[in-house]
Amino acid sequence: MSVSVSVIDVLPLTKANFADFGEVIELDGAQHFAINQGFTERYHHLSEVELSDANDKAIINMFRSRRWGHPITLSMVEQHPLGSQAFIPMDKRPFLVVVASKAELGVPKALHAFVTNGKQGVNYATGVWHHPLLILAPEQDFLVVDRSGAGNNLIELDLATDMQAQIDLNSLIKEHIEE
Repeated sequence: MSVSVSVIDVLPLTKANFADFGEVIELDGAQHFAINQGFTERYHHLSEVELSDANDKAIINMFRSRRWGHPITLSMVEQHPLGSQAFIPMDKRPFLVVVASKAELGVPKALHAFVTNGKQGVNYATGVWHHPLLILAPEQDFLVVDRSGAGNNLIELDLATDMQAQIDLNSLIKEHIEE
């Protein structure tokens, strides 16, 4: 007996539709001002790094991700209970963002999928359930702002079968990526 897995809709990423999960990092609409004798424009306070303890440190990493197979089956999520985690693409290629709203007990309740415009990053708020990086290009690099400190800051959870979903990458790749 096979179980049918629903196909999840992928919406454009906006600050409004992502507000419950963290912050969208983008220049559009951001506070900015000139610095360095007018030769540089500073886009200020695009996001906040959340740290759970005074001894924690905000660290900067680089991640190189490879595209998952077609279609993507969303069968697990992860969260970082001790700090936020930000992903900023190092090129102008869109990527997917999958998050889960929480039920009262803090377990994932419903999946939500977004596609960036290629110039946006995301900062997952502390404790937000999300899928690991999902890219449309064959390979993509990200600057990642994360937390370093004592304690386990990664919880992975296999989704119940009725929560699992699929994303059809083919149409998204055709629409957003030139290969």
